[in-house]
Amino acid sequence: MSQSLLNIAGVSSASINAGIKNNDALDLSVISLTLGTTTAGVFTQNVFCAAPVVVAKNHLQQSPLALLINSGNANAGTGAQGMENTVKTCAMLASELNIKLEQVLPFSTGVIGQQLDLSKFELGIPQAASEISPNNITQVAKGILTTDLVEKTYSQVFQVNGIAVTISGIAKGSGMIRPDMATMLSFIFTDVQAEQSQLQETLTKATNQSFNRITVDGDTSTNDACTLSATGASGVNLVDCKDEFQSALNEVTKSLAHQIIKDGEGATKFVEIRVKGGSSHEDCLEVAYTVAHSPLVKTALFASDANWGRILAAVGRANIKQLNIEDINIYLNQLSIVKLGEPSPTYTEALGSVEMQKTDIVITIEIGNSNLQESVWTTDFSYDYVKINAEYRT
Repeated sequence: MSQSLLNIAGVSSASINAGIKNNDALDLSVISLTLGTTTAGVFTQNVFCAAPVVVAKNHLQQSPLALLINSGNANAGTGAQGMENTVKTCAMLASELNIKLEQVLPFSTGVIGQQLDLSKFELGIPQAASEISPNNITQVAKGILTTDLVEKTYSQVFQVNGIAVTISGIAKGSGMIRPDMATMLSFIFTDVQAEQSQLQETLTKATNQSFNRITVDGDTSTNDACTLSATGASGVNLVDCKDEFQSALNEVTKSLAHQIIKDGEGATKFVEIRVKGGSSHEDCLEVAYTVAHSPLVKTALFASDANWGRILAAVGRANIKQLNIEDINIYLNQLSIVKLGEPSPTYTEALGSVEMQKTDIVITIEIGNSNLQESVWTTDFSYDYVKINAEYRT
């Protein structure tokens, strides 16, 4: 792990204030990829996916050489006009970089249902393109933020026959977080050589154990996307380091996913819901998400209230075929609160309150005797979460 975000050879970028947001913050970012770069992507499963998601999916097979990202406007729910505007912005950047329109991947994040102001792009894209540098990726990490309080960045390096392979990723996400791919934007870059199909396989695996295991509020965004671009600058081929690369990529995506949860809107707690012993991975996840999405559990977490009955009730209503009360054990960190479906004889309210006061909490739920296990990471619900989302457009 690095202490700071590492540059990737073959990746240049810039981020500017184009006036898309109303707070004078960075809001328009351009990333240029060297010729020969391969890119894989995963996208939201929301039926009302935004115009840039549709266009990015279509362009993904055209050997992309640039990413165009704006914050402050999601360009979602904008119909045919939104689609046309997205294509126009791609054409603007393609003209500046002397590449094909289809080689631009567009991404947007922000308010849903508002058309893009193309004048902001007409002025901003040439400026951003003129400021492209190999050292600006940290600026892009700022430029993609909306309600986030901090940037999310992470780098990993590993050696292959004495040659360093680097992976660096950035992400944004704070609210409207519920995985159905990856509920946020994330852009990951590496200097390994890879075919797109190989890259897609590694990204899908990494996403499923990280971004697809986080939830703040149960809402799947319209704009979610995660891309992985490989420039090949290290000279190391992915086939020669597949396991090492997958492990490092998993670390990058998991770190970014956890950073999103820790920066959840109004969050004061980082909570892992760990479910063991289910008859399938799906059953374990169903129980975990049922607990993670319970408003009563989440408000109890915010209040540091050891009201374990809310956890028990959520487990009991999980939509799985078989759930036997006598098989259920529940723990707050290492503290046993339910044993074999009954209150643990060693549990006291005072002990429970001590565990609930902590900012990092693991709720372990055993629902059977199998070796299967799944974890979901979530937050509490605070007063600030309601305030942030009530005032989001004002």
